[in-house]
Amino acid sequence: MGSKAVDDLIEASSGVHFSGFHLGNTNQSTSEVEHPATESVKQPFVIGVAGGAAAGKATVCDMIIEQLHDQRVVLVNQDSFYHNLTPEELNRVHEYNFDHPDAFDTEQLLCIVEKLKRGQAVDIPKYDFKNYKKDILPARRVNPSQVIILEGILIFHDARVRDLMNMKIFVDTDADVRLARRIRRDTVEKDRDISMVLDQYSKFVKPAFDDFILPTKKYADIIIPRGGDNHVAIDLIVQHIRTKLGQHDLCKIYPNLYVIQSAFQIRGMHTLIRDSQTKKHDFVFYSDRLIRLVVEHGLGHLPFTEKQVITPTGKPLSSISAHLCPVLQKGSVSAGSLYTGVDFCKRLCGVSVIRSGESMENALHACCKGIKIGKILIHRQGDNSQQLIYEKLPQDISDRHVLLLDPILGTGNSAVQAISLLVKKGVPESNIIFLNLISAPQGVHVVCRRFPQVKIVTSEIEIGVNKDYHVVPGMGEFGDRYFGTEDD
Repeated sequence: MGSKAVDDLIEASSGVHFSGFHLGNTNQSTSEVEHPATESVKQPFVIGVAGGAAAGKATVCDMIIEQLHDQRVVLVNQDSFYHNLTPEELNRVHEYNFDHPDAFDTEQLLCIVEKLKRGQAVDIPKYDFKNYKKDILPARRVNPSQVIILEGILIFHDARVRDLMNMKIFVDTDADVRLARRIRRDTVEKDRDISMVLDQYSKFVKPAFDDFILPTKKYADIIIPRGGDNHVAIDLIVQHIRTKLGQHDLCKIYPNLYVIQSAFQIRGMHTLIRDSQTKKHDFVFYSDRLIRLVVEHGLGHLPFTEKQVITPTGKPLSSISAHLCPVLQKGSVSAGSLYTGVDFCKRLCGVSVIRSGESMENALHACCKGIKIGKILIHRQGDNSQQLIYEKLPQDISDRHVLLLDPILGTGNSAVQAISLLVKKGVPESNIIFLNLISAPQGVHVVCRRFPQVKIVTSEIEIGVNKDYHVVPGMGEFGDRYFGTEDD
């Protein structure tokens, strides 16, 4: 698989469009402040499903709900939030454009979704399409759920609604197919005359699609061609939702576990490095990209000090009164603007668990110039017990913050032995950040319970560990694939 082919796969695998992400003299304070932790996944998981009329949005939603049968899912249809028609509008209802953004009560939709996100039960109106009012039929009582699906032709039109979503899906179906479905639905189910259906389509439906619906396609994280017929895309979406829900559950249990914010770009890279057919150079390339993201995220959890610097902007100092800038000598530099930022943690080192952990060293060197890196070798025996074979660590490691490097957290036994060694060397638990690409829940439980102050930073939580103590679905023996020693 060539690099271009791999890039193309990320862009259009199985009919799914993966979008990119929509990372002088100074005064310095002496107090260290912990960098605030960023919540990696929010609950509930809100999905928006948009697309033209009769594109297959309802089918896609039904398939997602069916596959998420063990999760609490609520479906909120935009059609429930049409405005009540006035007497004047009722007299000319055939001239009313139900496909225009102004036809919807977006404020009420926002209010209901925000309440659901806050964990409150809500009453969703049922729009009466005979009387064109939403306060005649009894409302539908809906309890808070783990997953909220918002479905509608213009569900992406309002930025405030879009901002509530964790995932945005656009169902992209050919215009002729949509028209054929609409004719069949309106003539058979609604007993309408075909000429009336075509007149409404040409006057309102098609212009509204071109002017309001199609432009929202650019906001989609995923574009699904063929709607409900694209089973591969829907399976991938459901798998992603399950992963995010599982990650959030563990993050709620352990405040020292951090999963980097995922998008389908990251999901695409994970797909490639897990594929057994991916060639070594592509495996290394995309592994390095993911490792770099994990390292950068891990560095964000280090303590920092506030620091002020003078930027190289402004007028020469000679034109500024000396009493306004007493810390600078006249003529030495130009007087610039004051910027208040932060200074990196200076007492830092890395420790890699040989040998797969060494694959993460390049990314750490790229982020932290001149950083010291120690080594730990742990031998795995047949019963999955661990035996420390070799260690070479900086002599002053007890005075440093330590980034422990190992791409796979499986049973947690190796990690516990490595962390125990660091603690024995005098490194406080709170000074250790364990960086890895994938973590199994078993390993997370073991490490977090044994060392509740050690931070774990990972890019994805796996399903579990099999009887051979391998992470599943996993990516095989990481070190062998990365260093090209699979045949050995």
